[in-house]
Amino acid sequence: MKADGVTDAGRKRVVVIPVREQVDSPLLFILRRGLKEAITDKADVVVLDMKTPGGALDVTFEIMEALQKFPGRTITYVNDQALSAGAFISATTDEIWFSPRGKIGAAAPVSSTGQDIDKSMRLKVVSFLRAEVRSISEGKGYRGQVVSAMLDEDFELKIGDVVLKPKGELLTLTATEAMKPYGEPGQPLLAAGVAGTLSDLLTQKFGAAGFTVKTLEVTWSEELAVFLRALSPILMGIGLLALYLEFKTPGFGVFGVVGIGCLAVVFLSNFVAGLSGHEPLLVFGAGLVLLCVELLVFPGVVVFALSGLALMLGSLVWSMADIWPNQTLVFNDDLLLRPMRDLGLGLLVALGLALLLARFIPKGWFFSRLAVAGAVPSPAQMAGVAPALGAQAESLVGRIALSVTGLYPSGQVEIDGRRFEARLDVGSAPAGTRVVVRRKTDFGLVVDREDSAA
Repeated sequence: MKADGVTDAGRKRVVVIPVREQVDSPLLFILRRGLKEAITDKADVVVLDMKTPGGALDVTFEIMEALQKFPGRTITYVNDQALSAGAFISATTDEIWFSPRGKIGAAAPVSSTGQDIDKSMRLKVVSFLRAEVRSISEGKGYRGQVVSAMLDEDFELKIGDVVLKPKGELLTLTATEAMKPYGEPGQPLLAAGVAGTLSDLLTQKFGAAGFTVKTLEVTWSEELAVFLRALSPILMGIGLLALYLEFKTPGFGVFGVVGIGCLAVVFLSNFVAGLSGHEPLLVFGAGLVLLCVELLVFPGVVVFALSGLALMLGSLVWSMADIWPNQTLVFNDDLLLRPMRDLGLGLLVALGLALLLARFIPKGWFFSRLAVAGAVPSPAQMAGVAPALGAQAESLVGRIALSVTGLYPSGQVEIDGRRFEARLDVGSAPAGTRVVVRRKTDFGLVVDREDSAA
């Protein structure tokens, strides 16, 4: 991490992540990506600059889990409120600092719409949350008791003979109340300190010249990534089908652009979501190169195509897996379940769209144009010509033809000085290959290589 382009030896590297407005997916995305970058860059401290009324409980749990994976110090700066979900997130960090007007508390769980949940469910959720808070608050003074009093109105907060919160209400603390010492020897109830600004906080801890700061911000890209992540299976399906169609037609055209564009959006949204770096995209590119080698250089070898497909599909799973740079890679359900589910849905989308294309498009103008795309002008064509020539093609079944263009897998062959649109059932073939006509369709001949048919 750098400040003004310089990082001096001995200075603490600090990453600041603003926690503003609602706790929701965009915040999770920027926080997860920021934590992974901080780990990679060997940052010493992550500070949450917090001003939030709360938010989604499921996202809160994911943020709490992510914070615990950072090996350095974590600090919350309550600037100037950490309510509901903000209180839970604060409890996960090593220290909680306050601005002079800071407030924390009122952490009773509610539904996603902000309404109270029914009593039986509330009891279960509160019990789970209290256990979670106790597990992350061990060795941190009164924090476990204080946060329990914030989320459970039936919990009485009592230290010694002093009742700080009776049953029947939720606890909310000001900066002054959080700093007040209790017990023997006295220790602050919750706060590690009070600072007028974030810079003041860091100066108190590390000295005026003892730190460098990098600040991350939630931008429109995180907001957009939430939407695109939800569409990942659809985008993957369209992208994979488009690439398949591109390889089934000669040249490079709209299908290639659409396929590469859709999959690039999938990779980009996963990067913005903090799930992956740039490496999966490079692996996908390597798989694409191997597939092109199979089609253009060594047709029929198969091993290149299989290796390329494996790399491409594997890179898609990798891009969606939540992998942390400081942890040993363990293949389990948590790591692979969602990526494999999304990839499976993507393949189903691609299959469904392919079936729709096969069912409806051959009857329309689009497929006819696709079938003759890139045709070389010649005395005869199979698609869009006089019926007499189409009828003559019936007699070509079993004849030997010579490919006058590459068959990748579609192109043109020549028989008795006439050219016909043709397609290989399996593999590809360069120009000059002898092939055998197997059958005729409305859009051309279906052929096999002579050597494979022998």
